[in-house]
Amino acid sequence: MGWKAIHRWLGLTVGTLAVVLGITGAILAFDPVQQAWQAPAAPANLPVATLVERVARSVPGAEEIRHLPSGAIVVFGFAGDQPQASYVDPADGHVLGPWQPSALPRWVKNLHRSLLLGDAGRWGAAGIALTMGLLCVSALVLLLRRMGGWRRLAARVRGTLAQRIHVVTGRVVLAILCITSLTALTMSASTLGLVTLDTRTEPEVFSVVTGKPDMPGAQLATLQNLQVQDLRKLSLPGATDPEDTWKVVTVQGQGWIDRYSGQMLAWQDATFAQRIYDLAVVLHTGETAWPWAVVLGLAGASVLLFWLSGVVIWWQARGQAPRITGNTPLAQADALIFVASEGGSTWGFAQTLQDALMQGGHRVHTSALENFQTTAATRQVFVLAATYGEGQAPAHASHALAHIAKLKASAVPVSVLGFGDRQFPAFCAYAKALDQALRAQGWPALLPLECIHQQSGQQFARWGVALAQALGEPLVLEHVPRVPPTTALTLVARQDYSGASGPATAILRFAWPAQGPGAHLRGHGLARFEAGDLVGIVPPGSAVPRYYSLASGWKDGFLEICVRQMPGGLCSTHLLGLHEGDSIAAFIRPNPGFALPRSRRPVLLIGAGTGVAPLAGFIRRNDKRSPMHLYFGGRDPSRDFYFAPEIQRWLAEGRLATLQTAFSRVPGGGGYVQDALRRDAERVRGLVAQGAIVRVCGSRAMAQGVAETLDAVLAPLQLSASALKAKERYAEDVF
Repeated sequence: MGWKAIHRWLGLTVGTLAVVLGITGAILAFDPVQQAWQAPAAPANLPVATLVERVARSVPGAEEIRHLPSGAIVVFGFAGDQPQASYVDPADGHVLGPWQPSALPRWVKNLHRSLLLGDAGRWGAAGIALTMGLLCVSALVLLLRRMGGWRRLAARVRGTLAQRIHVVTGRVVLAILCITSLTALTMSASTLGLVTLDTRTEPEVFSVVTGKPDMPGAQLATLQNLQVQDLRKLSLPGATDPEDTWKVVTVQGQGWIDRYSGQMLAWQDATFAQRIYDLAVVLHTGETAWPWAVVLGLAGASVLLFWLSGVVIWWQARGQAPRITGNTPLAQADALIFVASEGGSTWGFAQTLQDALMQGGHRVHTSALENFQTTAATRQVFVLAATYGEGQAPAHASHALAHIAKLKASAVPVSVLGFGDRQFPAFCAYAKALDQALRAQGWPALLPLECIHQQSGQQFARWGVALAQALGEPLVLEHVPRVPPTTALTLVARQDYSGASGPATAILRFAWPAQGPGAHLRGHGLARFEAGDLVGIVPPGSAVPRYYSLASGWKDGFLEICVRQMPGGLCSTHLLGLHEGDSIAAFIRPNPGFALPRSRRPVLLIGAGTGVAPLAGFIRRNDKRSPMHLYFGGRDPSRDFYFAPEIQRWLAEGRLATLQTAFSRVPGGGGYVQDALRRDAERVRGLVAQGAIVRVCGSRAMAQGVAETLDAVLAPLQLSASALKAKERYAEDVF
């Protein structure tokens, strides 16, 4: 069983009880805070002898002085025959008021410590603490895998809202939860008798009666040299027992002092086990450090957030679980498909490929990549591999490469199809590693490695065309992805651009509907979005969504896109035919790799045509006036200078620092956007040297040209587009 499975099932089962302990622990953690507010703390450097002198003046008959974990001083004694306990002000010893134990309900403590089940419950609580420790270890392993190691632990978290909540909260409180589980085990070991803190017996000591009067506590050398910050308890000698002694308990140990001479009669150092236990108590409860208690309380409350987000993640994963239909037994199949998928979506592509091959008369068997093998009947092998995190294999396929390395290569062609996101520096890195390993071992390939960006159905279809040609048989790959629930969006405004010199284009603005509670967390409704995210639109007559980059964020109160007519385009035709008041069916797909980090560093925005849309959205929300520099390329400023009025207004408002344009179809227009970058090479180098972030949006050919231009411009800095991408300073949104 892998770490992911361990983490999932422990969290879903024992995690329910851990929520109870987390919430009750959060309540109990505020007990030290309450105590710290009830009375003034004693100065740390106050001598105990001085405190004794002050208490003796104001509390006749005092028998014991305690230094509470909160720092307050409580004196115990008798008023006649009635016991009393009082707070005293260490500044002058006067009584502040009666002391009472914590007002927190006792059952909360019993629920936290023993689940209200007595000794059996204490064993259960210890077991839950052990489980929490294992959950923390598995969480750390999975977190490092997801983020790509220790160095990238603080990098931007990608994924659904539930995943981001789970990971970000984990990064913040994981270490604290590890500490609380370890300290809980330490305290449970003592409570359950598994560890004895001190096996020694107290020495039999007594004061030697000399007929002399008691030495005042203020004159005892031991108490003069002892500071209150180290004191825990001081027992005064009883007036009716002349052999009784002073007994002092400190952080370092305990001692007995002769009441007449002031000499130390005996001393016992605190054992190592006691010191460890004392430290565990402080770390687990926050005693003696109320700010830490507040941190513990918040961490305990976060367990509920962990559990809820974990349940949502598990439920969403169940919906994506692979369900391959029509599988031929392995021994009879002539075509084998092996899949490596972290979230499950790659299995959908495998099903589409299997169905298409079966329609062509093939017998197909599909399985997970870790089951890679061939048989006598095998004629073709296809590997569909997604990349997890920063270039790792999906969890279930973590040992697949080692398994494949042990197999003897045959003449059966093995073709690899990778799935990933170009915004990641390690785009399809695992698929590339697989392909290299297979070729190094001698496995032939029917097709060269192909990498699919963001599960593009169009790219998959083009790969299908190449596969059909290679097989010499008809084959059509029409993948219909699992579409999330859609929300109806109403068109409220549109701005049209003439299509005389090119396809018709329009900026469409839709109202953003109100969301139901928890819709985003559950993955339903229209999720909150930012500029640069994608809106998936399902046109009438098709089950396949088309994606458009967003020129607005949810804080703008509307959803805006820029749409150009595509030849034969079903969705673009539908969108450009809308009138105000018409509705579309849409959902949000996050595009976190393209989002701008929260930074004051300069930003280079490079776009051409409708690719300016997400860049306009970045500028629109630049409320802090970070230095943004836009390079825009078009054909004719009178026909396709999209967002021109807004851009001019943003320049005046300081949301946009500079604007450079290039128009290729008018005399003196400046050519292409790459030409504008070359003309501005010195300033571009200067901005990049200052740490500028680069975002590029437009056609794939335009993005490639921009990358090549930047490589030449940045060569004197020994930088390139790929080097900036590796540092997460460069990202593309291409179509």
